Amino acid sequence: MQISSMAPRWKWKGAEAKALAEPISKSVSELQLSLAKTESTGSLSSCNVLLAVEPEQAELLDRCCFGRLVLSAEKVKKWIQLSFEEAFYLLYILKCIKLSRQGRFLESEVEIWMYMRTKRPNFPVFFKAYSHLRSKNWVLRSGLQYGVDFVAYRHHPSLVHSEYSVLVQSGDSDRLRVWSDVHCAVRLSGSVAKTLLTLHVSGDSSREDLNLPTCLENYRVEEQTISRWSPELSREDDETTSPKPKVTNVSNLKTP
Repeated sequence: MQISSMAPRWKWKGAEAKALAEPISKSVSELQLSLAKTESTGSLSSCNVLLAVEPEQAELLDRCCFGRLVLSAEKVKKWIQLSFEEAFYLLYILKCIKLSRQGRFLESEVEIWMYMRTKRPNFPVFFKAYSHLRSKNWVLRSGLQYGVDFVAYRHHPSLVHSEYSVLVQSGDSDRLRVWSDVHCAVRLSGSVAKTLLTLHVSGDSSREDLNLPTCLENYRVEEQTISRWSPELSREDDETTSPKPKVTNVSNLKTP
């Protein structure tokens, strides 16, 4: 089943044609080959990763919407700041970068996973949610300014407005447990022309399993869109009910 949402809001005439001519999946494949060829290495810190790349690779990263450019006077190399989710996706899923910490190369994916888990205990759940949408070619950016975890774009943000505000939930999450929270989240998303999308991440991994990135295979992601019922659309109905958010269960997001 596919999510039904508002039509994409392209930012300028010809943006849709440009997006169709340059699909995100193609750009990601080009990026993967380029980074793997040069064995690009990122420096791991307590909250993000700084990746040193060639200027043309920085352009590819921007086209694929991975990280943000860090301004510097250096002309030979460009520095890209990646979130933990972005860095681990490039490392573990695309296998096209390496990471170091304090000048020491980290050869083990398990060691990197454990470090990120130590800094952010909820990292496994958030990475599963991030990779779930990224693998479907949705572009994800931080949703901090909208009060959510991510915002999801059909293509590059320079071409189209984001369609979904994304909240990540797990079994021990207190989010959206009461209707007032749901109303607030839905109204905020609606006020910025987005549909609220919740990703429920669940699994049966034990505490020991969480020490390995292979625990991701035990997680499942359930997608739900929540939209506000509008009384203006039902003025001729005999039944009168108080407006409540409409919850739609879905199994698969529409791939851009």
